[in-house]
Amino acid sequence: MRTTFKTGAALTAFAVFALAGCGSGGSSADNSPAAVITASPKAGTVLDTPFDKPDMILTDGQGKKYDLVKETAGKPTLIYFGYTHCPDVCPTTMSDIAIAKSKLSKAQQTALRVVFVSTDPTRDTPKRLTEWLNAMDKSFIGLTGDFTTIQAGARSVGVDVEKPVKAKDGSITSTHGAQVLAFSPKDDKAHVLYMSGTTSEQFQADLPKIIKGGTP
Repeated sequence: MRTTFKTGAALTAFAVFALAGCGSGGSSADNSPAAVITASPKAGTVLDTPFDKPDMILTDGQGKKYDLVKETAGKPTLIYFGYTHCPDVCPTTMSDIAIAKSKLSKAQQTALRVVFVSTDPTRDTPKRLTEWLNAMDKSFIGLTGDFTTIQAGARSVGVDVEKPVKAKDGSITSTHGAQVLAFSPKDDKAHVLYMSGTTSEQFQADLPKIIKGGTP
């Protein structure tokens, strides 16, 4: 099992870059929207041009249809695209978010929505997603469904997702962006981006502000 991903950071006061996953196939990154960001020493990067929430209707962990825009409307929401068989960045990222969330007040925990969208929907069944996410936080929402829909939704927010590729030896390579997008409850737009490597302490420091509709 192997996963590939790309992260990046702004090195100047204002930088433009495609928020895309890695792997070959540059055309995917070329089709992803670019975002103007303001460099900051903080973990979260504030987007000068916020992203709209991906308009996707997928299947949740209970096997029911889940309209992402409708179900999370007016709720502070973190969205991450990954897969449950990921050996490294996906479980680390979700675990760090779970730890940070557990240290918030009860009211803040109740308000926050954390959504994990599978980039490997063939293997990530609703049951698999539920079992995997429950080990971290039972309130986390796992979504699976049509890969084309997921890929288009990811690219709409600058996250590159490629269809998993199976090698002759049976190993599977899944290429996906490693960003966490934080959506404000005020306008349902992503105003803050977190790259791979953000710690639980950094998430914990920022989440109260995001939950209120602010930015770090």
